[in-house]
Amino acid sequence: MRKTCTSVIAGVAGVLLFSALAAAQGDAPRSPWKYYPADARANEGPGGPAPVRDLTGTWVGESSGGGVPRLIPPEREPSFTPLGQQLFSQNKAEGNDVLIADSNDPHVRYCDPFGFPRNMNDQIRSMTIATGQNRTFVMLKFMNIWREIWTDGRALPTNVGGRGPTAHDPTYNGYSVGRWEDDYTFVVQTTGMSAETWATETGLPHSADALVTERFHRTSKNDLTLTMTMDDPKLYTRPVSLGEVYFRWVPSQTFFDFTCIPSSVQRYLKEMADPASDPTAAR
Repeated sequence: MRKTCTSVIAGVAGVLLFSALAAAQGDAPRSPWKYYPADARANEGPGGPAPVRDLTGTWVGESSGGGVPRLIPPEREPSFTPLGQQLFSQNKAEGNDVLIADSNDPHVRYCDPFGFPRNMNDQIRSMTIATGQNRTFVMLKFMNIWREIWTDGRALPTNVGGRGPTAHDPTYNGYSVGRWEDDYTFVVQTTGMSAETWATETGLPHSADALVTERFHRTSKNDLTLTMTMDDPKLYTRPVSLGEVYFRWVPSQTFFDFTCIPSSVQRYLKEMADPASDPTAAR
């Protein structure tokens, strides 16, 4: 009986302490430099109509803590060509039956950049979109990456990874052009992405000739939807859905860093992940 009473008293004391801490935090001065997830969660409703042809601002996604609904994930079993199946079988994505130590994901092992399109369908935290006279910039919180989307009417390069004076080198984010399809839908097409990167967390491959189409659709002031498809005839027999991502407007417009540190990852792999995958290691 005494033990039960002691437990109850301890529980009540814990609740009171937690309440006091919460109250203290609520009374703490707010920093204009800090992102507060509660602000995004409290930003309910559409917030009014969407402005015409305008995506400018800071947005949070599903991994922001802002209560944004989870994305519709990319296809897990697309229709591969023989070459696509071969390349996919070589990619060992962490999860299911693959441990971190056994993965060959360049990001998981070395903090290599995701590259596009994976940086738009994995680790969806927040982004800021800025619009200039002839191009739009998308700045991603995770890994502090920025993308350049040209809106001056130029065509995409057609000779990426080839030879000669007209050839272009593949890049992590490829080459992007954008246009407004209507007053609320901004369409972006990208090609020329480095083939050593993965298109998704699950290890879907892509070639440098892949064409990814993004559709940013702003339904209200507070709501933005991004749908992505990839057309890569070398590796897939039909276009591949790369999923749908939801974003919510950040009232404070704050944006902050979230970076993968290679030295920290290597220490984690050495001290924890790699030993955990060794069946002979002492438990």
